[in-house]
Amino acid sequence: MSHATDGSMATDSFMNSRRPAAGASLGRPWRDDPQERRRRHTVELLAVCALALVPWTVVLGMTLPSDYQVHAWRTTWVGFDILLLTALGATAVLGKRRHRAVVIPALSSAVLLVCDAWFDVSLALGTPAVWASAALAVFVELPMAAFLFHRMYGLLGRQWTSQPTGDTAGGEGTDLIERGERP
Repeated sequence: MSHATDGSMATDSFMNSRRPAAGASLGRPWRDDPQERRRRHTVELLAVCALALVPWTVVLGMTLPSDYQVHAWRTTWVGFDILLLTALGATAVLGKRRHRAVVIPALSSAVLLVCDAWFDVSLALGTPAVWASAALAVFVELPMAAFLFHRMYGLLGRQWTSQPTGDTAGGEGTDLIERGERP
């Protein structure tokens, strides 16, 4: 073992793990790994999409009318609420079953709650309904979204550090919904 000058310790095995193995290529072998390549391409695609969204947002901000007559208002909001209801229901069912897939509908629910708060408040601006929309956003939708984001962040941390308690071939049998403990 070697001692660093600041009093911390670094093991020889750690230091050796940072060096290429004898006879290994000094290039970047991980760049040829198909899984790493898919990850890198996914990140690149998301970055390009985010960058492309900037000019599109500017164009929309300059060209969209400030007022618009909607023809399917009821269908739009009922459809959105059915989507939110489905995501929250799936979160409840999968959470009750302690299934690791609960992360997907829970995060979807959180995002939908934030979107619901945004649209409720922004579409009610300039009307008396803005106060009810703002109260619902501040006291219900945004706290619920924050709660779901927080719980799923902790759950994701435990999914990579927890040991399974049973057969996890089908995604079940792992105690993933914690009972108040912190990661």
